[in-house]
Amino acid sequence: MKIISVSEPIVAVRQSQYPEDKKPEFLLVGRSNVGKSSFINSIVERKDIARVSSNPGKTQTLNFYSINNDFYIVDVPGYGYANVSKEMQQKFGLMIEEYLANRDNLERVYMLVDFRIKPTNDDMLMYNFLKYHELPVTIVMTKVDKVSRNDRDKNLNLIKNTLNVFEGDNMVLFSAKTKLGKSEIHNELEKIVYNKE
Repeated sequence: MKIISVSEPIVAVRQSQYPEDKKPEFLLVGRSNVGKSSFINSIVERKDIARVSSNPGKTQTLNFYSINNDFYIVDVPGYGYANVSKEMQQKFGLMIEEYLANRDNLERVYMLVDFRIKPTNDDMLMYNFLKYHELPVTIVMTKVDKVSRNDRDKNLNLIKNTLNVFEGDNMVLFSAKTKLGKSEIHNELEKIVYNKE
């Protein structure tokens, strides 16, 4: 898939602020320090369209990035960051729930998990929440370059078994540094957006 254009994000905190053009949307969820900004920058082939912060928990809105004027990647606040107040976490949760309840044009969710560690309780809650809403999910395992090749099968199975990944949901090994998994994500997006096999 060729990335021709990427817009600065449309920022929303409620449904009335979402884009109204009904283009396909792909939601990104994950813990605060899992590498969502690096994932976005890698996928859209821009260095800093999504700001990579040294302070986790910086995203506090829904950010709609228009790609090629054909579809949106939607970034939402990360979960599980201890320095975000319980009140703010609840607000984020309601914001995401409102989005999921009202977006018929949501095609797929990309759930990012850190390949180096066992999925957290927050990861398990998020995955079960997405499956409760009957959404197709791609599990993107980030920071794969930091795990030795000998340990990759073990880590893959740990994540698959801990999340109890549903049949039909796929898992992608990903590294923003080495570009591993990027073409797989591009192919999936292309297939869904442009009906290309």
